[in-house]
Amino acid sequence: MRLRDFDVLTFDCYGTLIDWESGLYTALGPLLARAGVTAARDAVLASFAERESSQQAATPDMPYAALLAEVHGQLARLWGVAVSDEENRRFGASVGDWPAFPDSVAALQALKPHFRLVILSNVDRESFRGSNQRLGVTFDAIHTAQDVGSYKPDPRNFRYLLDRLAEDGVAPGRVLHVAQSLFHDHAPANAVGLASAWIDRRAGATGWGATSAPPAGVRYDMRFESLGALAAAHQAELASG
Repeated sequence: MRLRDFDVLTFDCYGTLIDWESGLYTALGPLLARAGVTAARDAVLASFAERESSQQAATPDMPYAALLAEVHGQLARLWGVAVSDEENRRFGASVGDWPAFPDSVAALQALKPHFRLVILSNVDRESFRGSNQRLGVTFDAIHTAQDVGSYKPDPRNFRYLLDRLAEDGVAPGRVLHVAQSLFHDHAPANAVGLASAWIDRRAGATGWGATSAPPAGVRYDMRFESLGALAAAHQAELASG
């Protein structure tokens, strides 16, 4: 299998293009300081992941900014401090402040002339607008959890994606899903028969950070430690003729 075998690259955004773990941890800073939390960063992110996944399953139609606000309140209760609705709201609105990975813009710009680039993200439309400005390309389509009415790893999100692509005449076999999260993205991509490339942003780290552990048997077709490495592999394919 080669990258050149595909016409469309579909992307998870947060964790793949946007450094959501750094963004989340920074946005949690005021709460962590007030609560005197001394746990390691990955332990904090794991506490977030548990509550985020549970809330997404419980309220699949809740916009992501509101869902983040709810999770912030849950973490405050876990750590034994009171927070205001405004503090919860501010955390929920922080998505647009989260930084892009250093390689994301250049890699996307290198890939853009050769592929259609499509977003499939666990976010609301307004939150994604802030992130989109950091990524340096115009995506051919953007599909959010708010559009679908559910959150990945629900396979409905991937069926929605494939239905929209089919409307444009794109067959599933011409689509490669590019994502960091084995839990949110690769497992449901497996379920709908979609090829996938794992961007292993946490290579060498232990645990799963801000995502839940993936199910047993999850698969992927390619693995890279950065999006830049994927773009470089594509350039090498082109050069080889």
